[in-house]
Amino acid sequence: MSQNNVLDSFHDPAIAGPLAAALRTYAVPRPVRFMHVCGTHEHAIARAGIRGALPAGLRLVAGPGCPVCVCPAADIDLAIEAARREDVIVATFGDMFRVPSSERSLEEMKAAGCDIRIVYSPMDAVRIAHEHPEREVVFMAVGFETTAGPIAAALSGNPPPNFSIMPSLRLIPPALTFLLERDSGSLDGFLLPGHVSTVLGRDGYLFLERRYNVPGVIAGFEPIDIIRAILELLSQATAGPPYRVVNQYRRIVSEGGNEKARRVIDRVFEVCDATWRGIGVIPSSGLALRESCRHLDARIKLGLEGNPGAIDVPPGCICHEVILGDAEPEKCPLFGTRCMPRNPQGPCMVSSEGTCRARYQYRTIKLPEGK
Repeated sequence: MSQNNVLDSFHDPAIAGPLAAALRTYAVPRPVRFMHVCGTHEHAIARAGIRGALPAGLRLVAGPGCPVCVCPAADIDLAIEAARREDVIVATFGDMFRVPSSERSLEEMKAAGCDIRIVYSPMDAVRIAHEHPEREVVFMAVGFETTAGPIAAALSGNPPPNFSIMPSLRLIPPALTFLLERDSGSLDGFLLPGHVSTVLGRDGYLFLERRYNVPGVIAGFEPIDIIRAILELLSQATAGPPYRVVNQYRRIVSEGGNEKARRVIDRVFEVCDATWRGIGVIPSSGLALRESCRHLDARIKLGLEGNPGAIDVPPGCICHEVILGDAEPEKCPLFGTRCMPRNPQGPCMVSSEGTCRARYQYRTIKLPEGK
């Protein structure tokens, strides 16, 4: 069977219909709350209208699964500080381009004359450095484990001396630990991210069942993937402990994950405490360059001062509550009025992986366009 035919089967109404019906009519024995930690899952859930098929008693919330959304304003402020220098080119993924910082976005700084370029991979940024040896090229390294691998590989490939990065990498397992410990018993299971899981494998989440006795399901991004994962979580919640981590994305994710990717990440980076936008510091949840690679850190190389007064959450915005699953985007007073994709007030409205952006894009009730 071809790859296209395989993927088509995950959209097949003859399969999806009965699964959706089984989900809609599931007898939930008690109120349960599941969380996903993947922006692509939120996009897929909103696009397919899966929340409309959830049974009474089940709430599915979005967690801190969008790397752009959890990137603190202080890191963007540092990139802007670098971009203000005439001899510096800042390279960034497109998702970061419009994320608000304390004052302005990278897009606004480019409009003001700074040399800021959108790239599709770290190697694109390395290529720019080769093409402009007279200028420093700073790559804004934002992402989770999935992105950390290609960035580490680029740094291991002997980049030119005028290349450096702005590290802003975060790790998912410590975030899950933080979520479970901040409010014990408030989460009944996790829909685990497919992309990150290609690196971590099922083994990377075994602490959920062993230490916290909480179920988790690794799922793909097609509607049937997601519905099957929710049904598995409901089945475990109904049966009761002991709970397990289940890999339902076996066509992509192995038990042990990608050991080669983890090795290259470990060679270049070391685990550190990290700030998550609007949340604060989560212990051991970030990646910093090892001593042997510290010369590639733009903050050190350029002597950037940073902004001690960086503002993560502007007045009226509740992105920090949305990221933690404590509030739905529609409850934000700015949602769909002052805050829209073309004029984002908070980070969750920018990236296609942002919860607010997904809810706005696939909303069923038309909101006023505003100005």
